[in-house]
Amino acid sequence: MKEFWSRRIVDAVPYVPGEQPKGRTFVKLNTNECPYPPSPKAVEAIAQAAGESLRLYPDPGCLELRRAIAQREGLHPNQVFCGNGSDEVLAFAFQAFFDPDREIVFPQITYSFYPVYTNYFGLTCRQVPMHPDFSTPVEELMGKNGGVVLCNPNAPTGMGVSRDVVEKLLQANPNVVVIVDEAYVDFGGESSVGLIDRYPNLLVIQTASKSRALAGLRVGWAMGNENLIQGLCCVRDSINSYPVDRLAQAGAQAAIQDEEYFAQTCQKVVATRAHTVQRLKEMGYTVLPSQANFLFVSHPDKPAKALLDGLRERGVLVRWWSNPAIENWLRISIGTDEEMDTLLSALKEL
Repeated sequence: MKEFWSRRIVDAVPYVPGEQPKGRTFVKLNTNECPYPPSPKAVEAIAQAAGESLRLYPDPGCLELRRAIAQREGLHPNQVFCGNGSDEVLAFAFQAFFDPDREIVFPQITYSFYPVYTNYFGLTCRQVPMHPDFSTPVEELMGKNGGVVLCNPNAPTGMGVSRDVVEKLLQANPNVVVIVDEAYVDFGGESSVGLIDRYPNLLVIQTASKSRALAGLRVGWAMGNENLIQGLCCVRDSINSYPVDRLAQAGAQAAIQDEEYFAQTCQKVVATRAHTVQRLKEMGYTVLPSQANFLFVSHPDKPAKALLDGLRERGVLVRWWSNPAIENWLRISIGTDEEMDTLLSALKEL
C-alpha cells in the first residue's frame, strides 16, 4: 500500500542495510563494524559534551572537527565538509555535482548505495562490468561521462587501486567530478587525499564508522577543492543545516586526534585479516586480496547462500547478495581473533 506516496518514491528501490539483530546474540560479521571499542578519549569527549549545552544547536559548519581533519590531512579547513555519516555526504555529492542529462559511471560490483542514489535523484548511470578477477575496470571509467564514483578499496570485494591509477582517472576526466569513496582506506589502501591540491575535480569521502569505531555516532566527511566544499554546503543548507550533532562532533574530533589508538586498532584488524585469509585458504576457500576490514570469500563446492544460512544457525552473521554476478560469494567482516575462530569453526561444520 503506497497511498499518498509521491511519484519520486512510489517505484523506488531503497538500499537494504545489513541486519542489526535483536534478541539472540550473534557473532556479528555482516556490517563491517569495528570489532574494538572507540578511543577512550572519544568516549570521554562525548560524555563531556552531554551537558547543558545540548539545549543549543550544534555548530552547523563543524569548524573544530574540520580543523582536526584538515590538520591531520595537510589541508585547510575550507577544504573539508562534515556530514551525518559518509552515506549522507555521498548523497549530497550526487545532488551537488551530477546532472540528469549527463551519465555518471561506476563499477558494476561496488557499494550498492550508488545505484540507489542515482535512481532516487533522477540521474542516469552506466555500470561498468568488472574484470574476471573482480578488479576495477578503471580504463572504462575514463572519459565520455558526467562524473565518476570509485569506491577505493572497493566494496564488497575489498580490492583497491593505487593513487597513481586514481590520478590517471582524474587526468582522463578533467571536466567532471571524480568521487573517491575511501570508507575502508585505513586498512591497507592508498588514499588520494594528496592529489586534492592538484585536481580541483577530486572529492575524497571518508568516515568515522570503520577504523575509528564510531558507526553508532554517524560522522563522515568530504575533502576537496574549496569550490566543491561550497557546493556540498549549498545542498546541506537546502535540506538540514545541522546534520552533525554536538556529541558526534566532539567524539569524532577526539577520535581523529587520537592517532595512537587509531593506528593500534587498524593494525589489529589487519593482523587478524591476514591470519583469517590463511586459514580460509587452507580450508579450500577462494579469498580475494583485501585492503579493507572484510573479506570476499567463495567456495568451489559450497553454495554461498547455504553457507550464509548455516552460519546463521550457528550464531554467526555474514553478508550475501542475490546478484547473479556475486551470488556465490560472502562478505565477511573482520572481527576479533576470537570471533574469527568462531567463524572458522562454524565453517568447518558446513
